[in-house]
Amino acid sequence: MFTSNTQNIQNKLGTFSIKDIEALTGIKCHTLRIWEQRYGIVVPKRSDTNIRYYDDSDLKTLLNISVLNDNGFKISEIAKLTSDEISEKVLEISRSGNEFKIHIRSFISAMLSFDETGFHKLMNTYIIQFGIEETFLKIVFPFLQEIGLLWQVGTIQPSHEHFVSNIIKQKLYVAIDGQVGKYSNNRKRFLLFLPESEKHSLGLLFANFLIRARGHEVLYLGQEVPLVDLKEALEKDNPDFILTMLTIPQPDLDKQQFVNFLTENWPYSQIILSGPQFTYATLEFSKNVHRISQFSELIHLVESLENENLKRNLIS
Repeated sequence: MFTSNTQNIQNKLGTFSIKDIEALTGIKCHTLRIWEQRYGIVVPKRSDTNIRYYDDSDLKTLLNISVLNDNGFKISEIAKLTSDEISEKVLEISRSGNEFKIHIRSFISAMLSFDETGFHKLMNTYIIQFGIEETFLKIVFPFLQEIGLLWQVGTIQPSHEHFVSNIIKQKLYVAIDGQVGKYSNNRKRFLLFLPESEKHSLGLLFANFLIRARGHEVLYLGQEVPLVDLKEALEKDNPDFILTMLTIPQPDLDKQQFVNFLTENWPYSQIILSGPQFTYATLEFSKNVHRISQFSELIHLVESLENENLKRNLIS
């Protein structure tokens, strides 16, 4: 349900053009104008220069309406409902747990209002309802992908992305902390790091949690790790797996040279590459290098280690 203790930020961050509303709700501009004229669902404001705009309250109303409309409610039926009735029906749909788009839109609403308390409550609710892995796979990462697109078209500011990313990281840190020291008898050792030019660490943090949650040991070095420092610190260390990610284009990074460095210095480790810049690059790999494009592939790989260990134990 899109209700929260909204901070009234009366500046460009709290006002939205009709194009912004289309991007955020999925309601086409032409359709919205018709709904306004025929049903009076919202009344857009006008600037001093007579330009139409919408505020936070209008956005939340339209987000709720779009949810109901997407779930089979006709706009003529929605228009007859009070705001409380609309919110209650959205809440009923949300409780069913079948429509992850609703939860993504809830995140968007809290993000645009910089509603820290509301965002924390949503995260906690979804983690309790779906579990942390399902929450991240089905809600958090699709949400982050969507706000990336909104940022590209200018609907949101970088401050919005930083706001939600920091809250999401807090949840992951707590989840990871709960797994420290919980090792299986046949654990493998994973080294996780990001290249020197890579700053986006959310994906690596989630991989850290996924691996630890399955009883394996993780040496997590985080973002922007120089390869020279990596070699000096771990010259005599041979982790079973080395996992790294590259998310955004890095013109100064020679990806083939980077991969060669890893395979030459750690020939007995399995190298796992992830992120769009590795996934779609044309590179030559040795047998110990693997590319994965989705977290489901990482989960399958880690769980296959458990199955192999189980088979060995049964044979012995």
